[in-house]
Amino acid sequence: MADKPVALVTGSSSGIGAAVARRLGAAGWRVMVNSSHSVRQGKELADALPEAAYHQANIAVEAQAQDLVSATVSRFGQLDLLVNNAGTTKVIPHHDLEGATPQVWREVFDVNVIGTWQVTVAAVPHLRATGNGAIVNISSVSGSRPAGSSLPYAVSKAAVNHMTRLLAASIGPEIRVNAVAPGLIDTPWTTDFIEPRANVTAGAPLRRIGRPEDVAEAVYAMAVGPYTTGEVLLVDGGVHLR
Repeated sequence: MADKPVALVTGSSSGIGAAVARRLGAAGWRVMVNSSHSVRQGKELADALPEAAYHQANIAVEAQAQDLVSATVSRFGQLDLLVNNAGTTKVIPHHDLEGATPQVWREVFDVNVIGTWQVTVAAVPHLRATGNGAIVNISSVSGSRPAGSSLPYAVSKAAVNHMTRLLAASIGPEIRVNAVAPGLIDTPWTTDFIEPRANVTAGAPLRRIGRPEDVAEAVYAMAVGPYTTGEVLLVDGGVHLR
């Protein structure tokens, strides 16, 4: 009997990442849970899943990104799926150009773009070894339209979208690479987004903001879909239609 598939989900101690980890666990996957800071939450989630472990790592640090992948393969013996969910942002109005300092740009890009790249590069040999590996990047609707918590964040997610397409064209056929781009999702990040929550609820065709589980279902579909690569899937309740 073949080993159960293994997934590494970065930034998975809460929110979307935790929902993805739970969805994969429910489908019989073995899961490596990760966070840079929320160690207790990460360990509790791993303990609650059927077959999971936790590893603390800051993906913006190259050595830690590499160690995260190595720890996953050491623990489970293989790696079939990488979900690049870890991300960061700074809430800055788009018109506040001075507020989006070079330091903010560096902090956001270090995690969202360079961190994603570092984990991916470390994971590719292991994903390729399976002959059917997959990468799913968590992007944002703000990567394809003028929205988002800050201008640096939106630009970082546009970079993730293009990275997704470039990788898909470069590392197939052994590895498929896709992205899921959520709209406004009910997570600890968005608790204070009172006006955006009201606007989405009133204007989206589905008349509600998203749940982490909505994104997790999309991630799972991209993870197992055998003939989809280079796709950026919007999961925003139809807000992009408005």
